[in-house]
Amino acid sequence: MPLEPNELHQPLGLGREARPFAPTARALLAAAVLGAGIGAIRFLAGNTEHAGEPFATAKIASEAPRNIGSVAMAAPGKNSSEDAQPKAKLSLTGPEIEGDSGVTVIRPGGASAPGAMVIRVPDAASPVRLAAAPDPRLVERSEFGPLPRIGADGARPAQVYARPAPAPTRGRPRIALVIGGLGLNDQTTMAAITRLPGEVSLAFAPYGAGLRTQAAKARQVGHEILLQVPMEPFDYPRNNPGPQTLTSEAGATENMARLHWAMGRTSGFVGIENFLGARFTADEAAFTPVLKDLAERGLMFFDDGSSARSIAPAIGEALHVPVRRAEIVIDAAPDAEDIDAALDRLETMAREKGFACASGSALPVTLERLARWAAALGERGIDLVPITAAFDLKIKV
Repeated sequence: MPLEPNELHQPLGLGREARPFAPTARALLAAAVLGAGIGAIRFLAGNTEHAGEPFATAKIASEAPRNIGSVAMAAPGKNSSEDAQPKAKLSLTGPEIEGDSGVTVIRPGGASAPGAMVIRVPDAASPVRLAAAPDPRLVERSEFGPLPRIGADGARPAQVYARPAPAPTRGRPRIALVIGGLGLNDQTTMAAITRLPGEVSLAFAPYGAGLRTQAAKARQVGHEILLQVPMEPFDYPRNNPGPQTLTSEAGATENMARLHWAMGRTSGFVGIENFLGARFTADEAAFTPVLKDLAERGLMFFDDGSSARSIAPAIGEALHVPVRRAEIVIDAAPDAEDIDAALDRLETMAREKGFACASGSALPVTLERLARWAAALGERGIDLVPITAAFDLKIKV
C-alpha cells in the first residue's frame, strides 16, 4: 500500500492514529498461541524423568582410533577445515631439550644460543656401574683426611674402584685413554664427563673446590678416575704445577706429606697420574718412595708419557708396582689436525701390538676430536677400554 509522505520519518507510533489489527494478523496470532499450548501439553505429558526440566538429546558416534605413532599428530577432534593450522613442532632448541628432558646439554664455548651440541644420555638398558666409593674396607683415617689402603681381606682400590671391562676378544685390538686436567674448570670438567665415553678414564687435579662432587659424578656415569699429583718439572718454579708439588729437594718425609694431602682431597681413584713432573720422575731417589707408598696402598701409577726421561716403568718393575706409560700424548700439539693424526697413529699401534694407551688434556679441541673419533672406533674393529685394563689386576670386591 502507498506510504504517506512523512511516514518513514515519523517515530514509531507517533504522528499517526493507531490502526486495528488486520484479520490476517489476528489469525496468525491465534495459531501461534494454539501451537504453544499444544507443545506445553506434550512436554508435561512426556518422560517423567525430565518433566519440568529443560533437557537435550545428542547422538554420539564412535570415532575410528587414530594412529598415535606419528610425531606430529593433529589434536583430537580436528576437522578438515583446521588442517591449515600450524602442526606440532618437530624440532626443539637446546634450552627446550634441556628443560623438557633433564639431560645435560653442552654447547661450544658455553654459549646459550643453540648451535652444534652434544647430548649424552647414559644407556639405561645396560649401564656400567662402578663400586661405591669410598669403600669402608679401603679407608685409612689420617690428618689429611681419608686415604686409600689395602683392605684386611686383600681388596685393593685399583681393583675395587675399576670400571669392569669385557674380556679381550680375539683379533680385536684395544685402546686405553686417560684425559687429565679435570677439576680445575667446572665447564670443561662437565664437558669431559658428559661428552666422552665411559671407557675413557679421567684424571683430576687436587685443587678444585668441588673435586669430590665432580669425581663422584664422573664415576656415576661410568668413568674410572685417577688422581693427578703435582710433580716438579725441570724449569720449576718458573713452571709451577701448584701448591704441594713433590720436588727432588723436599725429601721423602715432606713429599709423603704432600702426596697424602693430595690423596685426602677425594676418593674412589684407582691410581695416580703425574701432573707435569719431568724432573721428579727422572730422579730415582726422590721417586722411589712415592711408588713404594702407592704399592702399599693398592694403587697403580700411570705415566702420562710427556717426559722421555721418566724412569717410572723401570722403578715400577723393580718394585713390583703396577706402572703403565702412555705411548702417545694425543694433544702434544693442541690442534685439530694434529690430534686426529695422533689418534690415527694410536690405532695403528694398537693393531700392531694388540694394546695401546694414550694420554691427553681436557682442552676443548681435544674433547671435540676425541668424542668424534671414539664414536666410530668400534666399527673400525678396535675396543676402547679403561686404563685398568692395561694392568694384570684380578678384580676383588
